[in-house]
Amino acid sequence: MAARQARDGGGRAFRQVCEALRTRMVDGTYQLGAELPAQGKLAKEFGVSRDTVQRVVRELGNEGWIESRQGSPARVVKVQCVQSATAKATRSRQAMTMGPLISEAFEQPEVSLDVFTLTSESLDTHIRLQAERIRVGAIAPASVAVRMLLPDPQLDLPYPVARQGRDDPRLRERLRAITDRHTESLRTALRDLQAESLVPSVDVQVRHVRLVPAFKLYVINRTEVLHALYEVVERSIILDTGEEVDALDVLGLGATLTHHAEDADPDSPGSVFVLKTRSWFESVWNLLAD
Repeated sequence: MAARQARDGGGRAFRQVCEALRTRMVDGTYQLGAELPAQGKLAKEFGVSRDTVQRVVRELGNEGWIESRQGSPARVVKVQCVQSATAKATRSRQAMTMGPLISEAFEQPEVSLDVFTLTSESLDTHIRLQAERIRVGAIAPASVAVRMLLPDPQLDLPYPVARQGRDDPRLRERLRAITDRHTESLRTALRDLQAESLVPSVDVQVRHVRLVPAFKLYVINRTEVLHALYEVVERSIILDTGEEVDALDVLGLGATLTHHAEDADPDSPGSVFVLKTRSWFESVWNLLAD
């Protein structure tokens, strides 16, 4: 047992399996309604214990991604969806997910992403997916520029917070660790592409702002905007120690995003929304961020 726990790497293995399964739900490997592989099969694939997989299943269930019933395989009940808000946004799609929109952006010669978010988890997931497309030669952007606004680490955020013992610092520490881990991951993924001469120009900038994010925002190639309000939910959060804490939290990775797009009419609702959003981002980036 001790040897197996050591091989699991404790909380690290738990996080890695969680992130891998979330990525599969984001990129469409596990689609809405699909069954996850049996726990024993997942344990063998990732080289972890059944206990670690059970914790992962509980965590994904607490986050609302999957539904698990005793005696039945876990089933995907949520994916990251995008709702069309403008005419251009409906092009050839009945139902959208975020993945195709980011994929389209990376198919352009010059890629720019301006992002305001609570953590960098969602962006990291999609950046790493696009990095793999670049490595296999499916796409070849000449430049990638990412500007990301994150809340100041010293800001007293109202979430996540434990239902009991609201001053418990462990949930805030967990949030900061998630943000730091994914910010470094996406930065490394892009810089590695430049170092390998796969993308000639890479620019990643992160600034912190003393604003509590009530929403997440993506400005894609200056012509499209994805926007989603954070929804406060009650859920159990599993710490690296395995302890579960009943908490109030917000979930962003699976949030439904509204898609606005610029078009030929500068006075159309989509064009006006994109312009105002770009102006808002620039003002925060230049005036309020550290």
